[in-house]
Amino acid sequence: MSTITATCEVATDVTSTYNQWTQFEDFPQFMEGVDEVTQKDDTHLHWKISIGPSSREFDATVTEQHPDERIAWKSDSGPEHAGQISFRALPDGGTEVTARMEIDPEGFVENVADKTGILTRRVEGDLGRFKEFIENRHGIETGAWRGDVS
Repeated sequence: MSTITATCEVATDVTSTYNQWTQFEDFPQFMEGVDEVTQKDDTHLHWKISIGPSSREFDATVTEQHPDERIAWKSDSGPEHAGQISFRALPDGGTEVTARMEIDPEGFVENVADKTGILTRRVEGDLGRFKEFIENRHGIETGAWRGDVS
């Protein structure tokens, strides 16, 4: 299992930044290789992803969610992975977003992507595209879910 950690600073307040991240179905707009995310209920998601020529579908459960602080998840099927996104308000009114993921790649293509750093660069790129996405919206999120999951 590999651990990937990436951080970016977003020039929007922590509440708007967090609210946008709760809009899972918008992920394909800024996450490379994420073809579709369907939110089944408050804590269950169905993902369709692509890595090179490989495509996968899996279900995931939000295991912890605290507004303006953290969202954690684990896969229920498909490629084994878990992670969390944390949000920290910055003194200048922006937000530090940190992604920490544990991934157990499946198959040759995914293992090569992991060993060569492609998966790490993908996560870093996704955070950069998220930053652009929310900043280009001038901090106006597409929606929000402020529920708490413990």
